[in-house]
Amino acid sequence: MSSAQQRTTQTGGFRKTIAWFFIIVGTLYLIYSSHLILNNDRRCLATEENLEHLTNLSTSIQLNEQDSNFESPPILSKKSQEYNTELKHIVFGIAASADLWQKRKEYVKVWWRPKQTRGIVWMDRQVRSPSDEGLPQIRISADTSRFKYSNKKGHRSALRISRVVSETLRLGLKDVRWFVMGDDDTVFIVDNVVRILSKYDHRQLYYVGSSSESHLQNIYFSYSMAYGGGGFAISQPLAQELAKMQDRCIRRYPGLYGSDDRIQACMAEIGVPLSKESGFHQYDVYGDLLGLLAAHPVAPLASLHHIDVVQPIFPGMSRARALQHLFKSVQLDSASVMQQSICYDKNRYWSISVSWGYVVQIWRGVVSPRELETPARTFLNWYRKADYTAYTFNTRPVTKHPCMKPFVFYMSTSKYDRAKKRAIGVYTRRKSPSPYCRWKMASPERIDSIVVLKRPDTLRWLKSPRRDCCRVLPTNKASTMYLWVGNCRDGEISEFQRP
Repeated sequence: MSSAQQRTTQTGGFRKTIAWFFIIVGTLYLIYSSHLILNNDRRCLATEENLEHLTNLSTSIQLNEQDSNFESPPILSKKSQEYNTELKHIVFGIAASADLWQKRKEYVKVWWRPKQTRGIVWMDRQVRSPSDEGLPQIRISADTSRFKYSNKKGHRSALRISRVVSETLRLGLKDVRWFVMGDDDTVFIVDNVVRILSKYDHRQLYYVGSSSESHLQNIYFSYSMAYGGGGFAISQPLAQELAKMQDRCIRRYPGLYGSDDRIQACMAEIGVPLSKESGFHQYDVYGDLLGLLAAHPVAPLASLHHIDVVQPIFPGMSRARALQHLFKSVQLDSASVMQQSICYDKNRYWSISVSWGYVVQIWRGVVSPRELETPARTFLNWYRKADYTAYTFNTRPVTKHPCMKPFVFYMSTSKYDRAKKRAIGVYTRRKSPSPYCRWKMASPERIDSIVVLKRPDTLRWLKSPRRDCCRVLPTNKASTMYLWVGNCRDGEISEFQRP
């Protein structure tokens, strides 16, 4: 074979090799592509199946959330509905004294609802009590003489009072979720007690109440203690734990002063802290509660204590009569009683504060909301020598400037307008001479009465806490002011805007 033929043969073999190489690579590529397409189809199919599954799961969850047994994330309104605590689930234990009962039973009559509220008055000895008075059942506390009491400033009655919850538990009452402790001079707004306790899981260990208004009282006793006069609540499981160990616990603390610090000492041994609710009021103060009640914190009013110590909340009335008068507003809208609203009359340059169901105050000039929501010191500290720095909250002085003194209008009458579904309250000014003021501006002295319109809001405490807004309504009557109080509109705030 010639060299030319050899080169031709080699070239042909090389071309065949190249051709077979491309054929093999192409075949592999086609196989790989087909496999990739099949996998992509499977992935797409899987994705569609997952999407359909998630859609079905979401629908299932939405349906299941309607079931009360479904455990959903803790949202306040859902949670409150889930626990669904009602007045019938609460039992009140009232610590009373036979020597004071004839007077203090009038306070209990104000808030007690016969055949609705449940509870026992625990007395130190037998008293006469007619069955038609509409009062709780009276029982005699068990003997506590076996317990040592060594506090020289206190009284042995603290021992029996500290066992009120345990003794009430041992009565074996059915369907009890909460035990609420209070004194015979404690006035409860029971609907608000229900609203507060509905936030908590009654199946858990809870100790709910508040501290004293006196910084020194809290130092002497404890900031971790719920004051019994202001009232406190113990969940049923915690009451069971307390009853198991309380007698042994009492023996370990003979030197403590009162009943509530003994309860707190036992709670410390169980390991349950105080859950503070600012609506329970011990009111360790003297004098006039106007400054405190007119600037009540944004929380449901649950209790008032030391009624015998402070002045009647409405001037010119007995203490019991003043409380009965307040409960006219409580019956209209218990959720909003004492809740503060702040607004301004821009035409007359006035600042207005409404404590709904209780009082309306008007100041000349512009007073900021920051100042108006701070209690004015119309009251005195529990310790007579203590000054304003001994309170547990900020206060402001009562002004001495004649032009800066507020004009105070107390609630005189109230009713519910069924046609317009709103509460109507009329507030009248105390008949007292106004100090002379040299300011050249309109004077609230010309106002005789203020009419406050409000739509009751039973669900307000299922929402985030916020002050209501108020607005000055137009009127042709020079001696009467009309105010509207209610939920704030979007963007509405308490600010003064010049006309």
